[in-house]
Amino acid sequence: MARHEGTAATPESLLPLAPATFEILLALVDRERHGYAIMKDVTERTDGAVRLGPGTLYGALKRLLESGLVEEGGERTDPETLERAAAVYRSVGMEPLVLRAEIDGFVADRLMEAMWREALWLVADDIASVTEIDDAIRLGAGLRWSFMGSFLTYRAAGGEEGMRHFVEQFGPALEWPWTKLTDVPELTDELVEKLVAQSDAQAEGRSVRELERLRDDCLVSVLQGLRANRYGAGAVLERHERELVAAAGAPAGSALDTSRPLALHEATVAPEWVDYNGHAHESRYLQVFGDTTDALLGLLGIDTAYLDGVGSYFTVETHLSHLREASAGDRLRTTTQILGCDEKRLHIFHSLYRGDDLVATAEQMMLHVSAETGRAAPAGAEVLARARELAAGHAALPQPDRAGRRIGMV
Repeated sequence: MARHEGTAATPESLLPLAPATFEILLALVDRERHGYAIMKDVTERTDGAVRLGPGTLYGALKRLLESGLVEEGGERTDPETLERAAAVYRSVGMEPLVLRAEIDGFVADRLMEAMWREALWLVADDIASVTEIDDAIRLGAGLRWSFMGSFLTYRAAGGEEGMRHFVEQFGPALEWPWTKLTDVPELTDELVEKLVAQSDAQAEGRSVRELERLRDDCLVSVLQGLRANRYGAGAVLERHERELVAAAGAPAGSALDTSRPLALHEATVAPEWVDYNGHAHESRYLQVFGDTTDALLGLLGIDTAYLDGVGSYFTVETHLSHLREASAGDRLRTTTQILGCDEKRLHIFHSLYRGDDLVATAEQMMLHVSAETGRAAPAGAEVLARARELAAGHAALPQPDRAGRRIGMV
């Protein structure tokens, strides 16, 4: 069964800031300025209404996909200001690290620079190429660092006795002269040319944009993988998505338009959706229909509190019909009709359009599952009432042509 957890919303609708302020922050992403200058500009352009403290908004926003972490701090900064800034960062899916004192650079940047120094020496001394060094990271410790970090990795390596045993065993090695972290290799013309040549070979002709797209796609994959375990950056993503669900649920008592199928979701076919046939892979149709179902559940009133305390609808059967191809850049929209419901079941029919052309349909049967028992259970009274209201209104609509079809050889 596929679990649905409500709908999503755009960051603009979730920030605890005025929309105009959010637009200002986004505009500043493209400006090559840093920290305090950006804060000053935001404050001036909002007549002092926004004071976010000493966090680096430029880095926070421009690297939103690159990292789930943003660092802030300051000995002279009011704690309330820091907390307000932290709330803004959390609202866009980031995890604030509040430092106890101001330092040169950031914690993450200093750690990366230390590794960068050692990597430069390895290249300068002809010990390894840039590709081999990157392989040593991405195929080795980097895999563990992405979810455990350095200290937790070493604690596990210390066995049952943990960090104390690890330090006792490996701590003396820190005094051995096998690294050059405190020294910086001279960036001679020869070393620079070696770095450039090896880096060009490693890129294999890919443009910066192509490398950025590859980086972002891989980061999303790592985050989604960690999300399944609700750990590390995946825990930050999972928390943010649940906050989106809570913010996007239908307001209690809001009216439902049952005079026509519901228009709940729109999507654009991304380049990475396209397979070797030159059009969107079949799994992407189900993804769009799944997102539509999430939007429907949000409309029914399934929010974070409901998910935690009552349950949610799980998809138990899906019948997809692929009628037309969708290409990269195509703008898609969906409609949803409720064909029936009872205390536990919800029978729905989605249609996917490109303009006025019907591209695909999905008929689904959903079962309400209890958060406590993990078994089928009646939906909550308010959710069930809204589902029945929609089903009663949609009963007057024409039955979709492809509803109730089965697969078979004629």
